[in-house]
Amino acid sequence: MNYFYVLNGKKLKQAFIIAIAVVFAIGIIYSERENISVFSQNEPAAIYSVQTDKKVIALTFDISWGDVRTEPILKILEDKGVKKATFFLSSPWAKDHPEVVSRIVKGGWEIGSHGHKHVNYSSLNTDEEIRTQIKTAHQILSEVTGQTPTLLRLPNGDFDKRVLRIADELNYSVIQWDTDSQDWLNKGVDTIINRVVTKAHPGDIVLLHASDSSKQTHEALPVIIDQLRAKGYEFVTVGEMLKQTQVENKAQVEDQTMKSIK
Repeated sequence: MNYFYVLNGKKLKQAFIIAIAVVFAIGIIYSERENISVFSQNEPAAIYSVQTDKKVIALTFDISWGDVRTEPILKILEDKGVKKATFFLSSPWAKDHPEVVSRIVKGGWEIGSHGHKHVNYSSLNTDEEIRTQIKTAHQILSEVTGQTPTLLRLPNGDFDKRVLRIADELNYSVIQWDTDSQDWLNKGVDTIINRVVTKAHPGDIVLLHASDSSKQTHEALPVIIDQLRAKGYEFVTVGEMLKQTQVENKAQVEDQTMKSIK
């Protein structure tokens, strides 16, 4: 009987150690949750925000249809002196509205791809179909804008491992968002403002729309800009934000290297 209790005591001790290890691991995962992708770190991943101490924020606008809402939004950005923002354009829309695209380009705002057909690319049957959608959009946008887009926001924000891999092979960075204004739901100007301003954080990527389906964005935008500025935020493009982060990370690595040498 004594041997029986000693054996179970050992098992209980092992179970206790395992439980402590599991809790410790969960703590690490929780503390590093912003750095975790749903996929392996060795695979391409979508970018939702960037880690930085600087109060920079990227306003991004998706456009896939309509010719009414874009102009007022561009006018607001001009009037407010917001020279840095990123527009993700679907290629059919860009092809049908070259004059508006030209205004975006001349305004100095960044242009990214919003794909070709507005469908979920993860639902396409073959890799070649996905590749064709991205490449077709790339060709049209390059011709209309005179630029070579390298940022991609997929239609409906939909992707899987396969889509990310193919986008990476075509030299695109897939850009998502950390703050969703939900302006396309048209829940009210104050709701849009509050969602953006209260959720904003350094390195944030904000999702807005300049398609005709979003009827209140142009009303909410001036207040969003004013309130974010009052909080000390600087507006940058997604591309600039990514470059700043790369520079910061490089500086951190170099600093750690120098400390190791000393």
